[in-house]
Amino acid sequence: MSRPAIYKILGEKPSFQLTLILSWVVLILYLIFPVVNEYKFMTLHKVLKSGEITVITRNSPHCYYTYRDQPTGFEYDLAKAFADYLGVELVIKIADSWEEMVPTLRDGTAAIIAAGMTITPKRQTQVAFSDGYLEIQQHLIVHRNNGGIKEVQDLSGKAVHVRRGSSYHERLEALQEQGYEFGLQLHDEVPTEDLIQKVADGDIDITVADNNIALLNRRYFPGAIIAGPINDKENLGWAVNAKACQLLESINTFFDAIKKNGRFEKIYDKYYADLDDFDYVDLRKFHRRLKTRLPSFSPFIKAAAEKHNFDWRLIAAQIYQESHLNPNARSFSGAKGLMQLLPRTARSLGVQDIYDPLENIGAGVQHLKNLYDYFEIEEENDRMYIALAAYNIGQGHIRDAQKLARQMNLDPNKWVSLTKTLPLLRYKKYYKNSEYGYCQGTEPLKYIKQIMIYYDILKRQGAESAAAQASS
Repeated sequence: MSRPAIYKILGEKPSFQLTLILSWVVLILYLIFPVVNEYKFMTLHKVLKSGEITVITRNSPHCYYTYRDQPTGFEYDLAKAFADYLGVELVIKIADSWEEMVPTLRDGTAAIIAAGMTITPKRQTQVAFSDGYLEIQQHLIVHRNNGGIKEVQDLSGKAVHVRRGSSYHERLEALQEQGYEFGLQLHDEVPTEDLIQKVADGDIDITVADNNIALLNRRYFPGAIIAGPINDKENLGWAVNAKACQLLESINTFFDAIKKNGRFEKIYDKYYADLDDFDYVDLRKFHRRLKTRLPSFSPFIKAAAEKHNFDWRLIAAQIYQESHLNPNARSFSGAKGLMQLLPRTARSLGVQDIYDPLENIGAGVQHLKNLYDYFEIEEENDRMYIALAAYNIGQGHIRDAQKLARQMNLDPNKWVSLTKTLPLLRYKKYYKNSEYGYCQGTEPLKYIKQIMIYYDILKRQGAESAAAQASS
């Protein structure tokens, strides 16, 4: 406000002292209001002072969801690790779209968008992105029988279905501007996973997905395959208000630290490890048998799992790996029934009819629980992996592998250690000094890897409802 304007307001020329006071008031107001506006967004200082950080994400398998009443998801685990890094509590805020997420940064109700967002030039005009933490690339997704579509040039005259406002939408519009002639069908708030399922079911012909999403979802929808890329490689990043410089710097430091100390790799492997292990025939058969065979045995599986406090889906995955849900299965070694019990093990557990599904499942889960109790290991996941491995090859070989781990200065109670020592027991150099001798040590690694793939599908695909529908 200029001095003549002040005169107009006062109606007369003020005294020197009053003019000085008013000038100071104007200066203070001039200085205060920009500061108020500038710090309306969420700063690192505000986060640390409040003791909590609000992160915006999406409710999806790749970002955040709940399983057995516990929060989980790739982005959630990263956000939780960042909150721990700052020493604050994590607060999750769910949003349905990018357009909904950005205002929450601007009005200061959230600090970060951590939602598997691709860093694009258009989005960079709205927010500031962290350094990329995961490299991705967009691929065409088509039905297995639609082999004629392999690259962008094959889209002529076809319709591509994607979510409105997604990075896929941006890329496809750019391709149209470059002269590629194809139709673009936009869907409002339809997850990429749903569009992949529609392709697998034959409801639509083509969609687009980032490679990590595509690789994971082919486990669930093996009828959909990954065709060629439609862009150069890009990066996922976290987004903050463009003025939150210190918060952005802290995020970049955090990602650098967890990539150096191995924490990022551990979180990544939890969700995306072994994605290249894909057997179309096996997975198609697995999905089919979830509907045709599982309903007959799921009551027995659930009862036995609940008795011993196991997740019934894990037990179902193990049973499928053992027998493909065939109650009359018999192995070359003489193991029998759904859980492939050896006759001596079955007798020790009081089994009268080894082929009876109720008895076989009850005894098999009891045997697994005995092994679980035998290995007194603090970390639950390690304990379960080791118990499953012992079910596969015997607890004696596991003890030999643990002994070898100690000799190699590895933690004998970590499954990752045994993945290194079990395969060594195939070689005379190592097994000649072991108590139980030669061991086909690669088998339990394959066994557990396959069980975890089936288990992941059962968790994500709502196998319980599928089983109910099949039995109705």
